[in-house]
Amino acid sequence: MVDRRIKFRHIQCFVEIAREKSFKRAAAKLYLTQPAISKTVKELEAIIGATLMDRSRAGVELTRQGEAFLHFAQMSLASLQQGLAGVEQEGKAIKETLNVGALPSVAAWLMPAVASELSVMAPNAMLRVIDGPHSYLAERLRLGELDLVIGRMAQPDSMQGISFTQLYSEEVVLVVRPGHPLLDNPDLTRIVDWPVIYPPEGAAIRPLVERLMIANGVGDIPNRIETVSVPFGHTHTRNTDAVWFISGGVVANDIAEGQLVRLPIDMSLTQGPVGLMMRPSAPLSAVGQVFQLAVQQVLIVQQVH
Repeated sequence: MVDRRIKFRHIQCFVEIAREKSFKRAAAKLYLTQPAISKTVKELEAIIGATLMDRSRAGVELTRQGEAFLHFAQMSLASLQQGLAGVEQEGKAIKETLNVGALPSVAAWLMPAVASELSVMAPNAMLRVIDGPHSYLAERLRLGELDLVIGRMAQPDSMQGISFTQLYSEEVVLVVRPGHPLLDNPDLTRIVDWPVIYPPEGAAIRPLVERLMIANGVGDIPNRIETVSVPFGHTHTRNTDAVWFISGGVVANDIAEGQLVRLPIDMSLTQGPVGLMMRPSAPLSAVGQVFQLAVQQVLIVQQVH
């Protein structure tokens, strides 16, 4: 069985380096930096448990293990590229609407890049994106109103009749406005002193946040606002002393731009899988398959960089 940790990017980088016999030239052809491509090869060697290539001033030489791996890597890459090309070509001829549900974190972080990728791969397809809480999107998926959903793995009772394929993992974060008093002494138990924007019942992150609170001995929050409204959370947190529990992807840009600040508190207990949710009884259309390909391409770029 193939190790599931081996990704397309690992094979692609390894084969290109072997062809060019140079990390620099391979990085240029793949539009990557040399540190990024070197890191990818090191990951592959760690997964396989063998050194695949040696670097010297003269260039790159494959080891015996590398030569053996290259043969199968080239065949796998060629077969995969041929299959992807066929799906992409079919996608370009499709005039179809794809209805995709996305949790707020996915809509904010992943979907813009996926929409751009899909517009190239299937320019005639129309993408309709609906965001909302997990319970709402899961029900729309079961009713056939959505073709697929990208969201968090939730409790088993809310996942009945839905298949889930993991794409990546994401943490919940605690964010406040710049200059918030809590930044002087960040402590999870102190959040009860301020208004807290908290995930409501039915939100996918609710059980994760509750697990975190129990583990840290945080009791009842007297001033709690339960909502999944991203516009409300953004505005209220920036303009008040509210503390906001929210998936990291929703506020990644706000943190990068300095509009919100992540509290330096260990939130690892809230990490959970984000993936594709579908109805097993309803196979994806051709444009749905192209959408899946677009998602994978975007994640490859994000992981490498």
